[in-house]
Amino acid sequence: MSQHTAWDRFTRKYLILEETGFALDTSRMLYEDTFLEEMAAQCARAFSEMAALEKGAVANPDENRMVGHYWLREPDLAPNEAMRLEILKTRESVKTFAAEVRKGRIQRPDGAFTDALIVGIGGSALGPQFVAEALASPGGSLRLHFLDNTDPDGFDRVFAEIQQTIATTLVVVISKSGGTKETRNGMLETDLFFRANGFEMASRAVAVTGAGSELDRHATASGWLAQFPMWDWVGGRTSVMSAVGLLPMALQGLDVDAFLGGAAAMDRATRLADSAKNPAMVLALMWYHAGCGRGLKDMVVLPYRDRLLLFSKYLQQLVMESIGKEKDLDGKTVHQGIAVYGNKGSTDQHAYVQQLRDGINNFFATFIEVRHQRAADSPEVEPGVTSGDYLQGFLRGTRAALSGSGRESITLSLPDLSAFSVGALIALYERTVGFYASLIHVNAYHQPGVEAGKKAATELLALQARIIAELENRRSAPATSCEIASALGVDPESVYHLLRHLAANRPEISMTGSAVPDVARFAIV
Repeated sequence: MSQHTAWDRFTRKYLILEETGFALDTSRMLYEDTFLEEMAAQCARAFSEMAALEKGAVANPDENRMVGHYWLREPDLAPNEAMRLEILKTRESVKTFAAEVRKGRIQRPDGAFTDALIVGIGGSALGPQFVAEALASPGGSLRLHFLDNTDPDGFDRVFAEIQQTIATTLVVVISKSGGTKETRNGMLETDLFFRANGFEMASRAVAVTGAGSELDRHATASGWLAQFPMWDWVGGRTSVMSAVGLLPMALQGLDVDAFLGGAAAMDRATRLADSAKNPAMVLALMWYHAGCGRGLKDMVVLPYRDRLLLFSKYLQQLVMESIGKEKDLDGKTVHQGIAVYGNKGSTDQHAYVQQLRDGINNFFATFIEVRHQRAADSPEVEPGVTSGDYLQGFLRGTRAALSGSGRESITLSLPDLSAFSVGALIALYERTVGFYASLIHVNAYHQPGVEAGKKAATELLALQARIIAELENRRSAPATSCEIASALGVDPESVYHLLRHLAANRPEISMTGSAVPDVARFAIV
């Protein structure tokens, strides 16, 4: 492509969003000018479906619920007055509570709160983590720590972080149902940790949960400090603008109103029913073009700012949980999805960019540029050149190198990393996922695969209890996994793995002989 042709294509494919200061460049995506015309009917359907969703249509028939994360930053769009008032009331109560905590008006006898331990998983942790990483400063109010798994060693590492501040650590437990096992385990272990150190958790605990949930009832009965709602019409992966994300933000002293304002501004830009001027639809169309509407290419996210390190993980959940579906809306088997991965620039240039340029062409890249790079003035690292100049040079250089090898890329440019811009960034991709789901005719708002995994885990834990009972029955006679499986009438491989786990973690259960699956013998000693 000649310089003149490339410039002409750039000027035609460069979309500037005046209200947010964002810009979107799709000139390095190798689509024909007729592509948008060919997709016109699908785009029209996507615009119509999105408009219906925002008006309160049932968007998740599996659970017979609406999907209303757009109302969180624009409450006047809520389908009824009661919901509008509930959104506003929750927003204000979150801000008021956090302000009281930061000012030391809500504290323990040992002093004002200095830290907050956030206990959640999936969207209930990843959204707050991403926002904290992107926006928090060393001089912020409360220091945040996260339990976002059921890994015992992970628990211990985080408990070590708050060991010296345990008396002034606020605990925020986030779970819509209150029954999510990873979050429940984190809550129970946190309670035990506090007790072991001579403190009780209840007077330091806050719940973000559904009304009437297990967690809601437990928090009420135990006298927790406060409870904030989660609604069934907000999915976990789009919950960061509910109390799930706003409470941790407010505890850090971050600008909640600007965050919501940025999202609302991007919503206005992405509500435009013009495919060529709507940035979310343009992104969705690029995803469709790159993977032929079947997810045939991976999405590599390359943000050129350390603060955006977690954005690729955030997008992994948002995109892959929303789009990765076996069935389409007609029940047809389609196995849809887009794989998302990434790290940050220019770190990636010393890692997998080598393969991106010279290896298998099974991806499209998304470069994320932040134009304003530093609050203070930057020193020169060589005459006339700053570290930020190098960062910009590496971004543009890598983009050019990929393009020179016929590798497609999108470049998204943000004016800064303010609360407004981060809110807008999240809103842009939330709408893009919704549009893309419509283009490929899948339900973006359910996750049957996740539920299947939870069910299988529950069944394995029930089997573990039966295995222990069988070992008790055989206390004087060590047995192989096959012998125990035969007695229980179950799969011997599952029995073997559970026995290895038990033998490694419970001193009363031993393994003798070789670890070879059909030779190893297990017993309670």
